[in-house]
Amino acid sequence: MSYAPKQLTPSELSLREKLLRPKEDGMVRLSFKELRRLPKLPFNQAAFDAITEDDIRRAVADDPDAAPLDMDWSKARMVTLKPKIAMSIRVDADVHDFFKATGKGYQTRMNAVLRAFVDHEKGRK
Repeated sequence: MSYAPKQLTPSELSLREKLLRPKEDGMVRLSFKELRRLPKLPFNQAAFDAITEDDIRRAVADDPDAAPLDMDWSKARMVTLKPKIAMSIRVDADVHDFFKATGKGYQTRMNAVLRAFVDHEKGRK
């Protein structure tokens, strides 16, 4: 079963292609503002309701990117992050400027550097 959506106008299509173009790292990122500008594709409820479990199984089996459904989760482990604390810390101005220049989330990156140091030091003992 296939579902063919209505054709988008050329301007809608070019806007959609522009907004959904992957970045240099291969990821597509949209802001809420861009998401609202994205032309909507029509949804055909009748075609959706007509899809059977066998249709889904066949589509997954034919999809080379589909993850295997028989994954072994026996070695999975639960990871809980420790809560962060708010604190005041003094760092050299150039260290602060370096991290801040990397953009939003720079404090998280500073924490990651400190975490790597702590993990390294714990491994040495």
